[in-house]
Amino acid sequence: MITLESNALLTIAISILVLLAGIFIQKRVNILSRFFIPPPVVGGLLFSILIAILAYFELLHIHFDSSAQNYFMLIFFATIGFSASLRFLFIGGRTVIILFVCMCILVILQNLLGVSLANLLGLSSAFGMANSSVTMVGGHGTGIAFSQILEDNFGLKSATTITAAAATFGLIAGSLSGGPVARYLMKKYQLKPKEDAVHPDTRKSNEDRVLSICQHGVFNAVVMIILAIGIGSLFSAWFESMNIILPPYIGAMLAAAIIRNLADATDIFEIKDTELQMLGAISLSIFLSMALMQMKLLSLVSLALPMLLILFAQLILVVLFARFVIFRALGKNYDAAVMTCGTVGLGMGATPNAIANMEAFTAKNYPAPQAFFVVPIVGSVLIDFFNAGAITTFLNIF
Repeated sequence: MITLESNALLTIAISILVLLAGIFIQKRVNILSRFFIPPPVVGGLLFSILIAILAYFELLHIHFDSSAQNYFMLIFFATIGFSASLRFLFIGGRTVIILFVCMCILVILQNLLGVSLANLLGLSSAFGMANSSVTMVGGHGTGIAFSQILEDNFGLKSATTITAAAATFGLIAGSLSGGPVARYLMKKYQLKPKEDAVHPDTRKSNEDRVLSICQHGVFNAVVMIILAIGIGSLFSAWFESMNIILPPYIGAMLAAAIIRNLADATDIFEIKDTELQMLGAISLSIFLSMALMQMKLLSLVSLALPMLLILFAQLILVVLFARFVIFRALGKNYDAAVMTCGTVGLGMGATPNAIANMEAFTAKNYPAPQAFFVVPIVGSVLIDFFNAGAITTFLNIF
C-alpha cells in the first residue's frame, strides 16, 4: 500500500479542491440542491468514499495534517457569537422567546432519547450523544466540533465519521419532513394568514441577494474575529482550569457575543455584519470540507443499524414535538404552521434547512414574514449557545 503524508498547507489546498468539487456537483444534481445538502458535505463525502475504497483494496492511504482545521472552526463560531445581539432578541419579542424555550426543551429531550437508546442497545452514552442534539440541532458544524472531545475524552472511536453521518441524515430527514407536517396542520385547522400579512413576498434567496462589502469592512471583521478568538482563548483556559469540558470554540463565541453587545450598547466601535457573515460562511465551508474528507467510513459498518434506530427515533421525536408542542405554543395559526415547518428542519440539522423548508411551503401557499424573522434568530444564534451548554452538561454527567 502507498502511504502519503499531507502537511497542513497541502491539506487546506486539498480541502479547497474538495469544496469546489462539491459546489460543482451540488449545482448539477437536483436532489442535492432540493434537500439543501451543503457543497462541503457533498464533496467531502464523495472524497471520503473514494479514499475508503482505495484503503479497502490496500492501494492508497493518506495521512492528513489537520492542525489548521481548528482555526477555521474558531473563525466560524466567532462569527456566530457576533450575531448574538440582544437588540434582535427584544425586537422579536414574545414569539422569539417562546420558540427559543421550545427548542431548549427539544435539545434536552434529544439528548435524553439518544443516551437512553444507546444504553439500551449496549452502546456508550458518548455514541448516544453523537446522535442527539450534537448533530440534530447542532448540525455538521457543532457535531464535528464536539467529535474530538467525544473521541479523546470519552473514547468514542471514529467520532468525526459518526457525527458527520448523523448530521447528513438529519439534513435529509428534516428537509423531507417539514413540508408534510405543515401541510397537515394547514388542512386540519383550515389556516390562512392575517389579511395584512398577505402581500407580495419580497424576500430574496441567498443566490439573489447582493452583498455590499468594502475593504474597511473586511479589515474591521478580521480584527474583531482575531480579538474574539484571542480573548476567547483566555475563557477556554479558565474553563479548563475548573475541569469543565468544553470545545475550544465556546470561548470565542462568548467573547464575540460580549464584544457585539458592547458595540450595540456604546456605539464606540462598529460591527460589520455582512463581512462577518461572509468570512464565517467561507470558514465553515473549508472547516467542513477538511473534516469530512477525512472520515473513516469503513468504521461505520458495524454501527449502521443502531445509528439508524436512534436517528429515526430522533426524527419521530422532532416531528411529534413540532406538531403538538411548538405549533400550539406559537398560537395554532398560519405563521405557527410555517414556523413548525421550519423547526422540523432546524431540529434535524440546520437553519438553512429550516429556511428552505419555509420557502418551499410559503411559495405554494401564503407569505409568512414573521416566520422568516423569528426562526433564523433562534436557529442561527440563540439555540447554539444553549445547545453547547446542554451538550457539555450531559457529557459531564454521563
